[in-house]
Amino acid sequence: MNLSRRLEKVRGAEPTMSAAEPEQKNPFAPQPAPVEPATLGRIHEAKSAEVAEVVELTPTAAVASGALSALKERASQSLYERLGARITDSSLEEAELHQYVKDELKIVVDEEQVPLTSAERQRLIREIIDDVLGHGPIQRFLDDPSITEVMVNRFDQVYIERAGKLTLTDTKFSSDEALRRVIERIVSKVGRRIDESSPLVDARLADGSRVNAIIPPLAVNGPALTIRKFGGDALTVDKLIAFGSLSPEMAELLQACVLARMNIIVSGGTGTGKTTLLNALSSFIPTSDRIVTIEDAVELQLQQDHVVRLESRPANIEGKGEIAIRDLVRNSLRMRPDRIVVGEVRGGECLDMLQAMNTGHDGSLSTVHANSPRDAIARLETLVLMAGMDLPLRAVREQVASAVNLIVHISRLRDGTRRVTHVTEVQGMEGDIVTLQDAFVFDYAAGIDSTGRFLGKPVPTGVRPRFTDRFADLGIRVSPHIFGADPVRGR
Repeated sequence: MNLSRRLEKVRGAEPTMSAAEPEQKNPFAPQPAPVEPATLGRIHEAKSAEVAEVVELTPTAAVASGALSALKERASQSLYERLGARITDSSLEEAELHQYVKDELKIVVDEEQVPLTSAERQRLIREIIDDVLGHGPIQRFLDDPSITEVMVNRFDQVYIERAGKLTLTDTKFSSDEALRRVIERIVSKVGRRIDESSPLVDARLADGSRVNAIIPPLAVNGPALTIRKFGGDALTVDKLIAFGSLSPEMAELLQACVLARMNIIVSGGTGTGKTTLLNALSSFIPTSDRIVTIEDAVELQLQQDHVVRLESRPANIEGKGEIAIRDLVRNSLRMRPDRIVVGEVRGGECLDMLQAMNTGHDGSLSTVHANSPRDAIARLETLVLMAGMDLPLRAVREQVASAVNLIVHISRLRDGTRRVTHVTEVQGMEGDIVTLQDAFVFDYAAGIDSTGRFLGKPVPTGVRPRFTDRFADLGIRVSPHIFGADPVRGR
């Protein structure tokens, strides 16, 4: 008996009526005799049994949301027990490992003997493979190009950043252990380990995305994972202009500065796009120059051919084997570089970089965390002192003032956009103070539109930088109008 006929039987074989056509009762038809209570009870029991039997045969009832989650958990656990160390076997190619896991998973699902539709079976296998070989429930965020950062505060609390705005998602890991397995898979891929003796690690995914993971006892609420995604294609200067991060006049000046081999520091807060801007500036470097890049985790995407990429290495489990950024900066001086590009200075390597800038390696680029150009100078001074050299503060400031020619400051505004808010010339020393002069500043006076986006843009201050004399000596031409006329608005 098919399902529709059985349901009709459960309903008492009453014909179904649409709402638009209510049943018309014949007042002259004979009325049925009243049914005794005992008979009503037997009819109710019979109908309940029929309904139970029909529901029991309905596939979706057997695999409701909770049941499917429980099945997924059991199947995942069984798969881990079957595979053991094979999951992290580096001798297997990624395609071979996926096929091996898929074959084993089919066996595990078959052993569960739970009726599944074809769609449910495919979904179950896909989600378990994401858990075992991918990044679990956050895999879809990593595949979404509009999402720039994924932040897992706890196994049941996941935030994402899209268009500069943070959003809490409804995505959850099943447990701390599930999150921990994803973390261990990420770090094992790059030859790192994470455990109670080494409870935090910086790593990167195959696409270059930066990963930070930290586990108990340092992370009180359980494992935490932060992934800053790495764009497949580097943002060009033209795209930054289209996004409103740069103005065409500002881009023309920065191109001239790079060609004139000026030393440039890109400053900004966390997540403001310093590395993205550094990538864009590096595109102006002539292809004939030999470039050495130095980073903690490789992120720069230089388009030139003559590039040597160096990456620091943390200490091993025994506390040995560390190669710091400072070691790489020193080593790069022996590699005959025309340009040295340091992804970020955050320690004593700042002194070595400034010395390189002052000893013939002009045209170097780097980034530093700071809230303004003035703060960037103070930050560089502090980092030099971290090198352990007992130098007087004035000597440090003279070193900074003579090495750095230009500071490009980028900020993330309240509307979530990232804008270059200052292009500032480092003019030298006056007494004990490093003197700065803005060439471009961001004009906030234009207000905001109906969506909350800032309408302002970078404008010239009207002050022509001193280094433009260097442009003339090198035959580099810039349009005179880019510096504006009015010292306030550039009009």
